Amino acid sequence: MTIPQIPVQLPPGTPDDAATRIHFDLAVFDAQGLFGPPDGLRAAAYEFCIPASPETIAEVRAIDPTVQILPGSPGRIGCTADQYLCIGSTHQPGFRSVLVNLAQLEYVTHIELSVAE
Repeated sequence: MTIPQIPVQLPPGTPDDAATRIHFDLAVFDAQGLFGPPDGLRAAAYEFCIPASPETIAEVRAIDPTVQILPGSPGRIGCTADQYLCIGSTHQPGFRSVLVNLAQLEYVTHIELSVAE
């Protein structure tokens, strides 16, 4: 007798898990994803690592349309050779939800502010 195999998709992490993976204070940003004084509002860039695969790139881009994928760069966050550096922007509609959804991905272990060099 053959037992059929059914693919199982694990549920995403909880919002509480996501909050521990986002390593900066979202409260400093306004609804447009900007921070700073009224005469100097600006967006912030954030970075995280994903496994180097077309599937993870597609999944991340579906969540965050601002994301740039930088293969071969470790970034300040320290992506490994088998990971891609991803950089996104807070200046987008629903940026808080975008960050939480990214942080709920099993393979995104932390999200940090990105500092351009």
